[in-house]
Amino acid sequence: MTDFLGLMKQASQLQARMQELQAELDRIEVEGSSGGGMVKVRLSAKGEMRGASIDDSLLKPGDKTMLEDLLVAAHNDARRRAEAVLQDKMKALTGGLPLPAGLKLF
Repeated sequence: MTDFLGLMKQASQLQARMQELQAELDRIEVEGSSGGGMVKVRLSAKGEMRGASIDDSLLKPGDKTMLEDLLVAAHNDARRRAEAVLQDKMKALTGGLPLPAGLKLF
């Protein structure tokens, strides 16, 4: 029975740390860029878009398609960085415990 109580205590502690981590991930911002830094996108570590910056030289009528492509590329770059931050934080939280691939905790 003591093992079960210990396990419940650990689960409760993990849940509290997960809530702290969720709040921390909401505060952390990552930036992705494309086009040599001409397009930048900021995301929270949870993946919520916080802002975008586009160099004025890209705001020409004939460059719409290129701008759209650069915006997508910058967003993907930021998303990869956010995922890396999330994985690092989760690894620290779980003590390196291997979690199943694709497990969504947020």
